[in-house]
Amino acid sequence: MKLYETLAADIAASIYSGVLRAGEKLPSVREATAHRGVSASTVFQAYYLLEAQGLVRARDRSGYYVAHGARALPPEADTPSQPTEDAASVTINDLVFEVLESTMRRDVVQLGSAFPSPLLFPHDRLSQSISSATRHLDPLTILDELAPGHTGLRRQIALRYLASGVHVDTDDIVITNGALEALNLCLGVMTQPGDKILIETPTFYAALQALETHHLEAVEVPTHPREGIQLDALEQAIKRHQPKACCLMTTFQNPLGSLMSDEKKQALVELLTRYNIPLIEDDVYNELYFDSHRPALTKRFDNSGIVMHCSSFSKTLAPGYRIGWVVAERYTRAITRRKLTTTLACPIPTQIAIAHYLEKGGYDKHLRHLRKTLQTQQTQFAQAIGHYFPPGTRATRPKGGYFLWVELPLNANALHIHQHALSLGISVAPGPIFSAKQSFQNCLRLNYGHSWDDRTEAAVATLGKLSAMGA
Repeated sequence: MKLYETLAADIAASIYSGVLRAGEKLPSVREATAHRGVSASTVFQAYYLLEAQGLVRARDRSGYYVAHGARALPPEADTPSQPTEDAASVTINDLVFEVLESTMRRDVVQLGSAFPSPLLFPHDRLSQSISSATRHLDPLTILDELAPGHTGLRRQIALRYLASGVHVDTDDIVITNGALEALNLCLGVMTQPGDKILIETPTFYAALQALETHHLEAVEVPTHPREGIQLDALEQAIKRHQPKACCLMTTFQNPLGSLMSDEKKQALVELLTRYNIPLIEDDVYNELYFDSHRPALTKRFDNSGIVMHCSSFSKTLAPGYRIGWVVAERYTRAITRRKLTTTLACPIPTQIAIAHYLEKGGYDKHLRHLRKTLQTQQTQFAQAIGHYFPPGTRATRPKGGYFLWVELPLNANALHIHQHALSLGISVAPGPIFSAKQSFQNCLRLNYGHSWDDRTEAAVATLGKLSAMGA
């Protein structure tokens, strides 16, 4: 963490704890410089960051003051989940579909959606890219690049990996219809019906749906809200169940938002390599980090090709284009053949459009703006939860992504809250859809990827009342 980030975090903690109250003046730049032993530039950067987060406001010729909208945050969720050790068949689809139907209505406040607001993405630039890239499209390209996908796009993806410190061969990348197809292709190649798969708990419901579709059994492994899956429990599960693969999200996990440290990612890869257990990694949020540096890719520590790295542009650039990929290495041929026998190929025009957009630059600028917006909205949502939700509520504080995992008092029923909230025009994602055993009855996942406004605040306030009632 840089000096200005440390200073900003200290001031934010003072605001959250009530040491600094709404309307009170922050130390002047001169005072802060003298007391903290840092430069004026560092103080200004810290104050600018706090202002972007909505915690302070600048007044002309007067200085910086604690914003009146700044509120205390709820206590942080920090207890690892405790699932049973038995494997379980997955029957989650009906419940998930019931919840997902509520996220397709424009009249609903989309706190349960799996996507950030579509207004955050550069649709005009992408439309221009489609027009420019397809104007002189050679029709034979459609046949040349079915699977594994458009060469130009795969090259641009390989360059993104290189920028993050990982060499990936273009020929080891297979373009897919989003990361979800990548996950399903990996499972189809690696497993047979009845096989056991290690997963985090809670875990993204789409992973559970994939396991159900392939008739696989889920082995849920305890997961920490901040630090990710527990490696000692993972090794015990490997010894007991002899799984065929491990499906994880190591960076800003959905729904927890947890982030495994670089050291823990390395230890994870070493552990799975030792037991020859392939890792199918869903890594769609890696570019949505709030710190100054992008988290290390788990693939960086993979020397044997055991990590099947799945990602997409759906959460960072183009949700409706459904362009994802998998870096498969030793499994590339098998996945390409399975792709050809299932969906055959991804639409060439959208592949070319994204390749063209990446070639022309602007993606990193877009990502910087997107990260800043999401970080500000996280603070606004978290403050509202601290203000409106009942005592005993705890929530995660992710360092990236756009989800908050909210643990309510034990008497709360998340499914009932979901049903009541939906009748009032509010969607939420109830905890049971994130577990093969439909656990986490008192938990909610909330999406802070949509703009903070009066309607959204009213929805959060309503959820707080429903949570206090236990719904």
